[in-house]
Amino acid sequence: MVGFTGFGRRRAADPRLPPGQYLESGFPVLSAGPTPNIKRWELQVGTDAGQRSFSWDEFLALPQESIETDIHCVTSWTKLGTQWRGVSLDTLFEGIETSQPYLMATSYGGYTTNIPMSEVLGGKAWVAHEYDGKPLSADHGGPARLFVPGLYFWKSAKWVQGLQTMATDRRGFWESMGYHNHGDPWREERYA
Repeated sequence: MVGFTGFGRRRAADPRLPPGQYLESGFPVLSAGPTPNIKRWELQVGTDAGQRSFSWDEFLALPQESIETDIHCVTSWTKLGTQWRGVSLDTLFEGIETSQPYLMATSYGGYTTNIPMSEVLGGKAWVAHEYDGKPLSADHGGPARLFVPGLYFWKSAKWVQGLQTMATDRRGFWESMGYHNHGDPWREERYA
């Protein structure tokens, strides 16, 4: 069975494709602004109970995981079987207790995105630094990006710099511009 997406592209009925998505063989580059020139990468992880920072070398010394999964962009493309490597957010938040239910990711260049903690803990999110066996390129968010494959890809903030828990939800960059606050591709949570 063949269907059509919103942009007239044909797609085969494939149970791995969320509604309204088409298969993409490449890896499109989409950004809210220019690619920042990051001279010295550092990641800040903070909760109501404390703060911790990781230099690049400290980050790479943490336990690493390989992830193979599909990714879904709000612009309607899906790429199947992508391969990533990074550090689980479970590892980054290990030993820092928090009861705050939300997370704000911040990026070099000023981009932000908000995510419920329930979507990033329990093996659901990573800070990824490799794609397809190679260091993550700058145009795809390198040296490291947040990687939350269960949500539309705008939630996987490029050039991640900070992860801060929040007691109340605050909208990030695209969310404040009318994108859905949650972003589940299987529910087509594209826009508010």
